[in-house]
Amino acid sequence: YYFSLEYLMGRLFGNNLIATGLRDTASAALASLGQDFDSIRESEVDMGLGNGGLGRLAACFMDSLATLDYPALGYGIYYEFGLFKQEFVNGHQVEHPDNWMKFGDPWEVVRPEYAQEIPLYGRVENVFDDRGNYRPRWVDTKSILGVPHDIPIAGYGTRTVNLLRLWASKATEDFDLAAFNRGGYVEAVRDKAVGETVSKVLYPNDKTENGKELRLVQQYFFVAASLADIMRVFVRRHGTNWELFPDRVAVQLNDTHPTIAIPELMRLLVDEHGVDWNTAWDITRRTFAYTNHTLLPEALESWPVALLSRLLPRHLQIIYLINWLHLHEAVAAGHTDADLIAAISLIHEPGEQRVRMGHLAFIGSHAVNGVSALHTELMRDTVFAALAKVAPTRIINKTNGISFRRWFYEANPGLTALIRDELGPRVFDDPAALRRLEPLAQNKAFVARYRAVRHENKLALADILRASVGVTVDPDAMFDVQIKRIHEYKRQLLNILETIALWRAMRAAPQHNWPGRVKIFAGKAAGSYERAKLIIKLAHDVAKTINDDPVTGDRLKLVFVPNYSVEIASRIVGAADVSEQISTAGMEASGTGNMKLALNGAITIGTLDGATVEIRDHVGADNIVIFGLTADEVAARRKDRFAGENAVGPELAGVIDTLESGELSPDDPKRYAPIVASLLDHDPFMVAADFSAYWAAQRALDDRWRDSDRWWPSSVLNTARMGWFSSDRAIRDYADDIWRVPVTA
Repeated sequence: YYFSLEYLMGRLFGNNLIATGLRDTASAALASLGQDFDSIRESEVDMGLGNGGLGRLAACFMDSLATLDYPALGYGIYYEFGLFKQEFVNGHQVEHPDNWMKFGDPWEVVRPEYAQEIPLYGRVENVFDDRGNYRPRWVDTKSILGVPHDIPIAGYGTRTVNLLRLWASKATEDFDLAAFNRGGYVEAVRDKAVGETVSKVLYPNDKTENGKELRLVQQYFFVAASLADIMRVFVRRHGTNWELFPDRVAVQLNDTHPTIAIPELMRLLVDEHGVDWNTAWDITRRTFAYTNHTLLPEALESWPVALLSRLLPRHLQIIYLINWLHLHEAVAAGHTDADLIAAISLIHEPGEQRVRMGHLAFIGSHAVNGVSALHTELMRDTVFAALAKVAPTRIINKTNGISFRRWFYEANPGLTALIRDELGPRVFDDPAALRRLEPLAQNKAFVARYRAVRHENKLALADILRASVGVTVDPDAMFDVQIKRIHEYKRQLLNILETIALWRAMRAAPQHNWPGRVKIFAGKAAGSYERAKLIIKLAHDVAKTINDDPVTGDRLKLVFVPNYSVEIASRIVGAADVSEQISTAGMEASGTGNMKLALNGAITIGTLDGATVEIRDHVGADNIVIFGLTADEVAARRKDRFAGENAVGPELAGVIDTLESGELSPDDPKRYAPIVASLLDHDPFMVAADFSAYWAAQRALDDRWRDSDRWWPSSVLNTARMGWFSSDRAIRDYADDIWRVPVTA
């Protein structure tokens, strides 16, 4: 059972037809009716159930679980509105509601017979049974209903169809007739409105107290409904033999969001089913495993004790007892240092008391995994360093993977057909078979066909860019792509600043043999993340300045595609020549966009961060461009309070002058003063520190691009050597090492 707050599924029509082997049949049938397959496919709306990599990974994992014939359910929330629909108004991001289910979802099956009633609020009544045993009761609660909506997930080439079960919230009482008859029309439907709010929006703004409370309610709502559903099935199959539970049930927590499931399972076992505490704790730890996706402290989540006390009072009691026993166990094992004990405590004490959900996930699980080799190593050394001393074998690595069916076979049908012609259909079942392409990297005829397919993809993307953004680009130019959530650590800013520097250099030496470049960006910034939104505005100001510059002409363009989605990404990956994976080293847990782009033949320019380290090891150092500080060097510079002004070379100095002059923002010359100050003051994301190395790496890419006899064989080798990064491999690793499920495929 996979617990995730996000599932970025994308469109299912084409994916399901590929899985069932019916794509060509359906296309021919539609053509016989005078209907265009692609038009029908494009009429499907992307499910608004996720934000970025976390949700897309969950979708890939669901695909692989079904393909490998594992019996699995995904659990999440049936959001009425997705993250948001992104629009650019004068270069500023504007958020609109993403009403993805406005006209219904053709794939869903509503299962009201499996609805679950979820308690909230109330108080704990201290009660003792007739033998003097403490039997607390959670009373005076308010309830909401969780109604499951099932989305079928078809395995590729198998008869397995698993389910993604998503919970929609409903009020237990929809309508107050007495209030309505008194004329209180709004009051009559208040409970209905409040009940449905819980599954209304993905990631409500948590800057307010109400927003924080709604987020916690969402998290508890979906895990409580899911655990009740799991226990319903278990009892039907095995009765109340709870000690068998962890041998039949494995629950994977996708990041910290579902962590409240740990005290909820304890509550169900102890309070509802009379299991003694020690047995219940053993069952719980053997059931749960936890995937960490971030080293950012703010993303590990912690909840104020006061909020938990009001919303989930019994769970707070359970957390306190878990913590008390956990600390005593640590002391008994010889860990008596006061600082260590404070560091491993579930309760963060200084200032406002808060419950550390990452810590709770760690001690309540039998396995804690990172999502790339580097990320797992850094997890041991940073956010979970203290806990790793107490439980040194609990942290393991499981590098992420992607669904080749979605991100290669469906996203790049032309290249898929070419490879199928060369390697046969086996490649669809065994991504490792791509290795057989390696000798063809030196076959000029194959490379020419490979290049021609990529050119067709670029022509198609150029049409999309013209239609969606109004910018005409040269398909013979290098398509330089950075598509991901907008965040300072992902360093879209570094890319934009290099674009300004390149524009300045091209204007200064227009006679130089500059290769054509199209810088393609896509991604959303969180609605409350002002610096990320300022970076988006900067990208648009740069585009406005350079796209119509007669000196640089068609040799340099910047395009920011609005409303990034799975569908947009699938159109871009097959046309990308360069994959920008330039995060501050040590801050990207894994990345999966890096895998999608490299698989489709893009040459990666990146730092040694996340899974890019492993991509380098697989594709070969000659087929990737690495630059910049390492994670250890970043940590050392931060420790030494390194300032950005110490790293400003001539190219960056010119860029800063351009920002400060107001040339890019004549309507507001001081618009980018905060960015300049950050670069020169403490440079928290090492943009200034890495700029010179990045500039040099980009010029090395220019040299490679001019030499097509070098570029295209390298592109082929990227495709050939990415088979290991399949989500099928990742799921087998989870099944073998964490879930203890026998391999079935």
